[in-house]
Amino acid sequence: MFSSHVNRQENSVLDSGHSRLNELGYKQELKRDLSVLSNFAISFSIISVLTGVTTLYNTGIRFGGPVSIVYGWFIAASFTMSVGSSMAEICSSYPTSGGLYYWSAKLAGPNWAPFASWITGWFNIVGQWAVTTSVDFSLAQLIQVIILLSTGGKNGGGYEASKYLVIAFHGGILLLHASINNLPVSWLSFLGQVAAAWNIVGVFVLMILIPCVATETASAKSVFTHFNTDNGEGVDNSFHIFVVGFLMSQYSLTGYDASAHMTEETKNADTNGPKGIISSIGISIIVGFGYILGITFAVINIPFLLDENNDAGGYAIAEIFYQAFKSRYGSGVEGIICLGVVAVSIFFCGMSSVTANSRMTYAFSRDGAMPFSSVWHKINKRQVPINAVWLSVFISFCMALPSLGSIVAFNSMVSIATIGLYIAYALPILFRVTLARKSFVPGPFNLGRYGVLVGWIAVIWVAIISVFFSLPVAFPVTIETLNYTPVAVGGLFILLVSSWVFKARYWFRGPITNIDA
Repeated sequence: MFSSHVNRQENSVLDSGHSRLNELGYKQELKRDLSVLSNFAISFSIISVLTGVTTLYNTGIRFGGPVSIVYGWFIAASFTMSVGSSMAEICSSYPTSGGLYYWSAKLAGPNWAPFASWITGWFNIVGQWAVTTSVDFSLAQLIQVIILLSTGGKNGGGYEASKYLVIAFHGGILLLHASINNLPVSWLSFLGQVAAAWNIVGVFVLMILIPCVATETASAKSVFTHFNTDNGEGVDNSFHIFVVGFLMSQYSLTGYDASAHMTEETKNADTNGPKGIISSIGISIIVGFGYILGITFAVINIPFLLDENNDAGGYAIAEIFYQAFKSRYGSGVEGIICLGVVAVSIFFCGMSSVTANSRMTYAFSRDGAMPFSSVWHKINKRQVPINAVWLSVFISFCMALPSLGSIVAFNSMVSIATIGLYIAYALPILFRVTLARKSFVPGPFNLGRYGVLVGWIAVIWVAIISVFFSLPVAFPVTIETLNYTPVAVGGLFILLVSSWVFKARYWFRGPITNIDA
């Protein structure tokens, strides 16, 4: 079986990632066609600072303003690099599409492997679905704002799309993403590189253009020292305010596990997978800070930007772009075009998110962890796990439906995406620095003697942000203002443990090899 498989993949015989995959017990079923640049591009497109910062900029300026945004970015960046470095080290040793849940199984030891794999895998896949949901729904909301401004703005009789139309936009975007992800991986590689270039160029254009066009800009003192306590949500404690505003930065720096999920399609994945993780985080930190700085210099009146009665309906960055051009040229058309640049970036982000989702679904079902696993891990003639693609977009659509009843409940999706993913990131790192501290065999990329220290920093940081993002975001706490994050994450944990205790422990054995010994 193995020899015939090698004959079909002659171009991959000498590939270190292919060889390591076979050593781990898996056939090479997906087409290994991605370079290190393509691997980086997919993670970089998912991190997409234009997406994360634009989506949650309202939260940042409402809670703490420039101080939370600027300094929160540096704090999140530092600790995110610790998490990413530890993940990259493990990825180098275990370059499989399963990524995090496979790592947990190998690092937790034979006694704990099935349970560790079960918990990590489900937190990872639900977190990924939540990311895709929040990304594509935020694009649908931005399209709504672009239509509003293009038809005259809120104060000029502009058209405000209903929540049902926004959901329809969301569904249409997901359909496009599913169709694109039916293309061969070589096409996705090209589109990923286009997306990365679009993000980088878009950031540099906007960070320079917006403050230069604006007729009035903030002083450096305001950008680096102004702390906004007037949030209108009853949150008065300065530390609490900073923590809530900090969500923007941490949410923006997620999704880099995509490099791990694409390793079975990446050449020399034991070195290029880790490079994809580290480089996507590092470059995102740099360009993200530039975008934050450029936009924040155009922030003059925070209450006005957050006012639902402004032309953009309270969408802060849209109002900044629109007013910057309108104040100078008498028309905000160019500002709407700038929003279009951001919209394309968010579209690419969602596209890459679906790619990563489908690879995780493919790997998890290959190991029998999902209902109807035999359906989801099938690949088509283009070597694409197309059933996993469609499952991912369907679930992402369903996860947005709560927005029809309560936008507050849906907004918790952002925190769930952040915490769910970071819990999945932290679990294999925790096992690496505890149960596998002495047995872990590093790959070509490793942190040497600092691996355990960096790993503990990463684990402690995830524990801290899990608490931070479960704090109330408004007082008094009511059914409308409740932060549903701890309810949702806690509920997911209880569901996973219960399903394990009552059923899954009898049949799930963790990752299953598919190469005969």
